[in-house]
Amino acid sequence: MHKNETILFFVLLQLAIIVIAGRLGGALARRLGQTAAVGEIVLGILLGPSLFGAVAPTQFAFVFHSAPPEPMLALSGLGLVLLMFQVGLEFDFAHLTSGANRTAVAWVSIASLVLPFALGFGFGLWSAPALSPQAKPLDSALFVATAFSITALPILGRIMMDFELTRTRLGVIAISAAAVNDVVGWLLLAAITTLVRSDFDPLHFGLRIAAVAAFGIACVTLVRPLLKRAIARSGPRAGVLSSNLLGGLLAAIFLAAMATSAIGIFAIFGGFMLGVILFDERELVAAWRQRVGDFVLVFFLPIFFTYTGLRTEIGGLATPTDWAWCFAVVALASGGKLLGAYLGARRCGLSHAEGSIIGFMMNTRALMELIVLNVGLDLGVISAKMFTMLVIMAIVSTILTTPALRHYLRRSNLLQA
Repeated sequence: MHKNETILFFVLLQLAIIVIAGRLGGALARRLGQTAAVGEIVLGILLGPSLFGAVAPTQFAFVFHSAPPEPMLALSGLGLVLLMFQVGLEFDFAHLTSGANRTAVAWVSIASLVLPFALGFGFGLWSAPALSPQAKPLDSALFVATAFSITALPILGRIMMDFELTRTRLGVIAISAAAVNDVVGWLLLAAITTLVRSDFDPLHFGLRIAAVAAFGIACVTLVRPLLKRAIARSGPRAGVLSSNLLGGLLAAIFLAAMATSAIGIFAIFGGFMLGVILFDERELVAAWRQRVGDFVLVFFLPIFFTYTGLRTEIGGLATPTDWAWCFAVVALASGGKLLGAYLGARRCGLSHAEGSIIGFMMNTRALMELIVLNVGLDLGVISAKMFTMLVIMAIVSTILTTPALRHYLRRSNLLQA
């Protein structure tokens, strides 16, 4: 066959397998009391060398190595940008007009960053000679500290949608604190990257922080009025999104994603910010959900999970010592995040149940953690073995979220039995 036709053939084969696996994973997860996102994550990992590649290496190579990876990588990135726009739309940020809620976001975000970062830094320094001997201990420790601090903003948003928390006070506090966590996390990751490459420049890093602030201000003061005018002129009618408005929104989302990518905090934040500034357009939210939302969740999101699964090999942990180290990673990362967020929430007057809900939501790691870990592996600051341990931590912390939320939401009367 013609080269382009061959590439298309294998991309379509991969997509068919990924979409079916995503539906199966989501259905199985729901039967087990988890959210669909957890099943999609686990199935994506199992489609990689951890299971499919180990059990049927010839078939695995035929499906996933017969074509270059760039088409799937581009599709996964596009899906994340659209998902983050959707997550931003779903949250009622009017709750943040309350000074008490803004204070809660500040305390939760700071506490859930500082405590896991300190634990991760100490653990990274201690474990680097054994787990990542190829890297400088300081570089490895800084990276592990950052990995411990991250919250999976897209998956947290997806889980909140499943629990109908997107327009509640607790939901907005958690998603706002998670957004702060991730912006700081990406800035830390940028600093570590430049440090590892021996070209760290404090002035350049300060300019990057200023650029992030300028982007946020521009979105609120310039982009939001323009988009709201366009929506008023050709807005949704009876839940139907016009083709012109959809095209304009997609172009704006892509431009915003390009802007944050150029700043250095990843394209997904541009999509998220566009959703945030339009959260109060209720008819637009309903029309987007009806026309685009399901396609994003069913088609695009499983692609990223599978692409990440192709780089993960859980079978690399072969000894009891390896699993002991892995247990330490899971315990320290989850304990630090849970305790930090819980203490921050309690400091602001939230109840024990509400503080626990915030803690478990902030401990959701999978998607953003997987992105960060891929960067660390590429930089060489963590070994393949440490990469696998952190992937397991990301999956375990995410699996814990759903049953914990169900338990504490009932206790706080936010979820009916």
